Amino acid sequence: MKNIGDWFSGKWFNFVHGNNLVYNTCWEDPRLDRVALELGPEDNVLVITSAGCNALDYALVGPQHVYAVDMNPRQNALLELKISAVRNLDYEQFFSLFGLGRLDDSRAVYRRSLRSDLSPWARSYWDRRIGYFTSDPRRRSFYFRGTSGTFARLINVYIDKIAKVRDGISALLAAQTVEEQRVIYDELRDIIFTPFMRWWLGQDTTLSLVGVPRPQRQQVERHYAGGIIEFILESLEAVFASLPIHDNYFWRVYLTGEYSPECCPEYLRPENFQKLRDGAVDRVSTHTCSITDFLESHDGRISRYVLLDHMDWLSTFGVPMLQREWQAIIDKAAPNARLLWRSGGLKTDYVDRLEVFRRDQRYQVSELLSYNRDLAAELHVKDRVHTYGSFHIADLLPA
Repeated sequence: MKNIGDWFSGKWFNFVHGNNLVYNTCWEDPRLDRVALELGPEDNVLVITSAGCNALDYALVGPQHVYAVDMNPRQNALLELKISAVRNLDYEQFFSLFGLGRLDDSRAVYRRSLRSDLSPWARSYWDRRIGYFTSDPRRRSFYFRGTSGTFARLINVYIDKIAKVRDGISALLAAQTVEEQRVIYDELRDIIFTPFMRWWLGQDTTLSLVGVPRPQRQQVERHYAGGIIEFILESLEAVFASLPIHDNYFWRVYLTGEYSPECCPEYLRPENFQKLRDGAVDRVSTHTCSITDFLESHDGRISRYVLLDHMDWLSTFGVPMLQREWQAIIDKAAPNARLLWRSGGLKTDYVDRLEVFRRDQRYQVSELLSYNRDLAAELHVKDRVHTYGSFHIADLLPA
């Protein structure tokens, strides 16, 4: 039975996610996914949309189709806008829009070149919010919009106005070696992570802004003795003091409000923009529904599933929904199906215990999967985001 803290946390999280664009950029490293997925021209991929960056990244590899599925229509509206921009803008405009988060005369460009390609829901959404991309320097970049962008903006206000360490952050992002990064980070750490900041970062209301509900927090704290705060601090130390920062576009965009041409997602590079424009983008479609609803109504077979970290969200009170989802996955999986997912915890035993039917026989999910734990562990330590406790790669065993 839920206590009052669980109830309030759930209500707040549902309010945040049910009424806002949450992710303005993807927070999963597709460099790892490309290795893990081994995409080929016959593969059909299901991915949770998020901000759509990774759906476009997978399309660049050349699978048969990428189905971007998300229950939040705002996330699909963002991917639709990106697809329309690929088809209708030149590269300089495209990079300004999604690289810098600003575009001169964005409203006019939207109405002239982008709007007509959008679905009715996405058109209605961007009719009211295309100003997110204004070039007015007095207003914030698109990457400081949405709930995760608001969180990033608050962090930047703290860096600039309270901790006053902007020069140190700039030096960190410009560092040429990990050793140089370590020296700078050690100087910044105690200035930034004051007792108040540690307290604020650990609040459920704060974590909700970046898509961490209480069940996911519980997965972290079930496996991590130091709790959520120590997990966050160790993750940040890995990012800024152990891994090269020069190509870490995930953290750059939230610390500066924009990408650079040298440090950005693959879909923003000129040669890949052209590849998308030449037809790769036509392999991507958006679907606003749950994974279960999509699969139950889909006629074809899916050979690659990219489930992000959403199963953590269902790991406590959502087990029946998760069980139905896995049944749909099993029912619509191609013979060579492979699944990727991430978790805040160190393991996802709650997945292994789920019960599904295959050819009228009951199985636990773990009996139907072959995990590639060695490759997952090898890739996980290279994760440029580094805010997940674990990374999982599993093949569905032949029937």
